[in-house]
Amino acid sequence: MCRDLAPEIDRLLRASNSYIKKKAALCAVHIVRKVHDLGELFAPAARSLLAEKNHGVLHGAVVLITQLCERNPEALERFRKTVPDLVQIMKGLVISGYSPEHDVAGISDPFLQVRILRLLRILGRHNETASDAMNDLLAQVATNTDSTKTVGNAVLYETVLTVLDIKSESGLRVLAVNILGRFLLNNDRNIRYIAMTSLQRIVGTDHNAVQRHRGTIVDCLKDQDASVKRRALELSLALVSASNIRTMMKELLLFLSSCPPGAQSSIRCVCVSVRYAPSQRWHIDTILHVLTTAGGDVRDETVPNLIQLITNTSELHCYTVHKLYRALLTDISQPSLVQVACWCIGEYGDLLLKGECQETEPSQVTEDDALDALETVLQSHMSSPATRGFALTATMKLSTRITENAEIY
Repeated sequence: MCRDLAPEIDRLLRASNSYIKKKAALCAVHIVRKVHDLGELFAPAARSLLAEKNHGVLHGAVVLITQLCERNPEALERFRKTVPDLVQIMKGLVISGYSPEHDVAGISDPFLQVRILRLLRILGRHNETASDAMNDLLAQVATNTDSTKTVGNAVLYETVLTVLDIKSESGLRVLAVNILGRFLLNNDRNIRYIAMTSLQRIVGTDHNAVQRHRGTIVDCLKDQDASVKRRALELSLALVSASNIRTMMKELLLFLSSCPPGAQSSIRCVCVSVRYAPSQRWHIDTILHVLTTAGGDVRDETVPNLIQLITNTSELHCYTVHKLYRALLTDISQPSLVQVACWCIGEYGDLLLKGECQETEPSQVTEDDALDALETVLQSHMSSPATRGFALTATMKLSTRITENAEIY
């Protein structure tokens, strides 16, 4: 049916009645979606429709051209020549005065503006000439569109996506990132969410521009909405670098202490701390903090990796065993923390008993204290077989150093 009717639809695209032309354009869109190879038939008429003044016809023409460009690389090359025409139409919409027929909350025909911006995005992608032709227009739209209303934000969002997708100038990209930064301050959670989703996509290519909004992004970690918090966490982790690792990890650990169990945030915090750790002690302290807060959510390899780190840092053995012993006395509900603590007590129990660690508060730990801590783990209903294995091995190691109570245990 599409093949039989296509010539008639093509004829109606040239009709004198604007309403018929609009309906013919929309019909052509559906035909192209059904039968891709019929697109060539409608290409000449679609281009001629861009000269129309009627917004309905223009809207249909832009949608039709978008469909043709998405499905045919040859049509995409051909329609790149229409970029100046589209720019002129868009400029007319941006600078036009109040028109009651097309005005929506102070924006002139935002539906047509959004459609044109999407088409420009397709035409400018991977093409420097087309991108250069639309740079000035995009800057004009970005600076002149009212961002206090949802309609204006819709146009701005499409503008940002277009700027970030084409070969735009660096200053224009910074302007786009700043618009997304303003979106983060919006009261509407949906707008905040899409802003962070967009920033997540470009943080790799425009890291410095996104970095300027780090404070606002970190504030979103405190949002009530779980989806917004999740996006804020992903973006915050992507912004961590060697220069801001201490500040960012402080915020992330604070978030970790308040997020629900099973959020998998701890896994990412451990990965980031490994990559950018400024010192071995800071690295150990950070991972221990993660294990203390969310030890049940970390990956299985975290325990052996931390044991390897402690083993290789001989100057911190005394500090680490004292810190883990105190953590074990405080809480035995975090399996990963308990396993590392038991291993450390078994391996460096002599340093724990000496109590001569200069980097921690003076504390006298007796043989009975150390063994009691391990016995608590062995008898606890919260201890898994693997955790009991760590505690039992630690007890056997201590028996070679502790002679008084070896027979009892």
